[in-house]
Amino acid sequence: MGFDLKLHPDFTPFSDSGFSPFVLNGEVGPGFEIFYQPTDDVVGGDKAFRALAAGRDHCISMSWRGSMKDLACVMIVSCALTKDFGAIVSYEGDDPEPLDEMLEGTKEIIRDAADEA
Repeated sequence: MGFDLKLHPDFTPFSDSGFSPFVLNGEVGPGFEIFYQPTDDVVGGDKAFRALAAGRDHCISMSWRGSMKDLACVMIVSCALTKDFGAIVSYEGDDPEPLDEMLEGTKEIIRDAADEA
C-alpha cells in the first residue's frame, strides 16, 4: 500500500493477541493491542451492528495508547485489511469510512507521527 510498516516476523494472526510491536518507517517499537472475537460475541442483538458486519465471522479489535505512531500502525493495518480482505472498519460501531478516506486520514496521521519526539 506504499507505507513502510513491518509486522514482527513471528506474528500469527488469530493466534497472537495482546500487544503487537511493529517497525514503522524504520523505527522499532510502535504498535497496538490486537484481539479477535467471533462476530456474534461482539454484535449481540444489535441489528444495525449485525448488518454492518454483513456475514463476517470475526471481529478484530485494535487499540492504541496515545502515540500517533501507534495510531499510524492501526490505520495502516486497517487499510490493508479493508483493501486485501474486504474488512469493514468501524470505530465503536460508527458507519465505516470508504478506503480512500481512510488512506488520506492515514497519510495525515503519519505526518503527525513524524513530528513526535
